[in-house]
Amino acid sequence: PCGHTFCHKCLKNFLQEKDFCPLDRKRLHFKLCKKSSILVHKLLDKLLVYCPFSTVCTEVMQRCNLEAHLKNRCPGAYSHRKALENQNPCQEQENGDETRNTATDPEVAISSGTGHMETETGVISAEYNSVAVTMPVRRDNCSLDNPAFEEPTEDPSTKPPSLPEGEITTIEISRSSPYMELGVSIVGGNETPLINIVIQEVYRDGVIARDGRLLAGDQILQVNGVDISNVPHDYARAIFTQPCTVLHLTVLRERRFSNRLQAPHDSGSPRDDSFHVILHKRDSSEQLGIKLVRRTDEAGVFILDLLEGGLAAQDGRLSCNDRVLAINGHDLRHGTPELAAQIIQASGERVHLVITRARRQNTNGIRETGLHNNICQYQHPSQQLYQGRTGSHKDLSQTITCQEKQILIKKESHESLGMTVAGGRGSKSGELPIFVTSVQPHGCLARDGKIKRGDILLSIGGIDLTNLSHSEAVATLKASAASPIVVLKALAVQNDTKNQGDEEQISMNNENDCDVSWSPSWIMWLGLPSYLHSVHDIVLRRSNLGSWGFSIVGGYEENHTYQPFFIKTVVLGTPAHSDGRLKCGDMILAVNGVSTFGMSHSALVPMLKEQRSKVILSVVSWPGSLI
Repeated sequence: PCGHTFCHKCLKNFLQEKDFCPLDRKRLHFKLCKKSSILVHKLLDKLLVYCPFSTVCTEVMQRCNLEAHLKNRCPGAYSHRKALENQNPCQEQENGDETRNTATDPEVAISSGTGHMETETGVISAEYNSVAVTMPVRRDNCSLDNPAFEEPTEDPSTKPPSLPEGEITTIEISRSSPYMELGVSIVGGNETPLINIVIQEVYRDGVIARDGRLLAGDQILQVNGVDISNVPHDYARAIFTQPCTVLHLTVLRERRFSNRLQAPHDSGSPRDDSFHVILHKRDSSEQLGIKLVRRTDEAGVFILDLLEGGLAAQDGRLSCNDRVLAINGHDLRHGTPELAAQIIQASGERVHLVITRARRQNTNGIRETGLHNNICQYQHPSQQLYQGRTGSHKDLSQTITCQEKQILIKKESHESLGMTVAGGRGSKSGELPIFVTSVQPHGCLARDGKIKRGDILLSIGGIDLTNLSHSEAVATLKASAASPIVVLKALAVQNDTKNQGDEEQISMNNENDCDVSWSPSWIMWLGLPSYLHSVHDIVLRRSNLGSWGFSIVGGYEENHTYQPFFIKTVVLGTPAHSDGRLKCGDMILAVNGVSTFGMSHSALVPMLKEQRSKVILSVVSWPGSLI
């Protein structure tokens, strides 16, 4: 009730003996306390921790990566699990939960700090200062102290059924308040090669997490009957924020790679007998000009479109919605566009296709695409809100514009600037620049009117802010703001997406620049200049020649300019999923040090597949839009 946040176990133990809040000493009963917000969980998950097996592992990571580290990468945890497996079964049963937990003895060094409140400078920190301290992990049932080590205790029979893979499903989500956040972040939109809206993260204790059915990587096609499968990102975000207590979400979950080898039931429309088409390329590098997709209502590979002027279009025998049964003798009745791309690439100058054609044209089942040199992005057949879009789409540079501005502020030395900021290197949401989250109505910045919510702060008083941590940036802003004359250099980020054919303008709920709960859009981050990007390397390893466990979209296309490569899905049970760091919406800038800029999809896919036991991905990761 008082708004303070404590560890669940510590507070419960304290209130067993006392009847007041440990901070303000106001009367308090444990039953009146409630779970902390998603923001608090995100703050905790971004704290730096040492691996608890410090005698054999010196890794330092964010707390949210600790579980995946212990499960898949830590030699100490591996040795500990092996030791437990060799124990007497009776001894394991006697030890119970104490033997299940992998971090009982070692000490864990974590970061902690105190939040900032408003000061004379008017800068309010949305995050914590990180100060390394060493705290021993409690030996008594430590799984309660550290959720990174918790194991599920729920009865599996009470969990909702998992969503089917490869099928479009509609689910109902209920929330107690029509304005309550769902507790997920989303990426995608038709400004990007992802096209569809994809869940990037599901936050613990949120509405979606409590429901238990949606996972990161699920594609949201409709919200309460509104089609968002081919709309700008911010439009889809606005649809999600419309107040309601019950949401009906139409969702697609991709098949796992292992399941794609199984033969799903063919439920498509009746098709005529097959026919053969042989295309002759002038040389082996010539592209066929075919856009291929997979469908959710029928197995196999389908032609979505033929590129004008391409070899297939000039031949004239292929049509949209044709199903490709085989290429050069390779059976594709249950194949994928990715496999078709590899076969075409290795086919030389002669491509022999076996085609079957539906008696009645119907493209409503087309939902997702595998991209290669002959494949373009998915376009939903029903253009209800955004008419006139062709297979091409705007480059990100045409969607987001950035403009630097310098503001001279004259103020009294005691006067507040009146803004809140977030971000910073190593911040709770990742490696972000410092940005403005709100402008207070009575501060001098509000009078001036030139600093807006969402502006990126580049420098103050000539001091660069772009490579500082959050706490360092806040300290710099406070020190500089004490002067009667303040020079701010900022970057204004503007989304120039135009709604084509959309007569109903749907606005976001949080339009007030004073609203400190505002969070930036994923699209805003994509438009930032490269000098504000923070590139980090992710090393994936595998012990066999199976899939790395992620799919990509993007690259150079014939009919529009280069688009960055994005991670579209991360598949459960694969090296990418086990590593835990790669997320939907991440951009791949290089593979093993080789830049992907200007590369086609058909060039990057084989490069990734030919890597045997190890691959190094240079990645830029931006947080998805919180809804």
